Amino acid sequence: MAITTIKSTYSLDVDSVRTLEGLARRWNVSKSEVLRRSLRIAAATDDQGESAPLEALTRLQNAVRERGLDLAQWGRDLRAERKAGERRLGVWPG
Repeated sequence: MAITTIKSTYSLDVDSVRTLEGLARRWNVSKSEVLRRSLRIAAATDDQGESAPLEALTRLQNAVRERGLDLAQWGRDLRAERKAGERRLGVWPG
């Protein structure tokens, strides 16, 4: 069964071309095949789009809120622990 192909022209910067050529050598395939594989990988892994980092932040904030964590107190405790550790190691000047 023949695969329909469409010839296209794109402009790439030098680093992208070098990366494309390097992947083609490493994978032992044509540059066109590297582009096809890269497009499939990107489409499969980027289902969440640009909102993924924002969604992750929202989930983190919700988890903190649900557990009733006091982040300000956590920060103070962490700083105190670091100072105590530095004193034990002789690093803390005070």
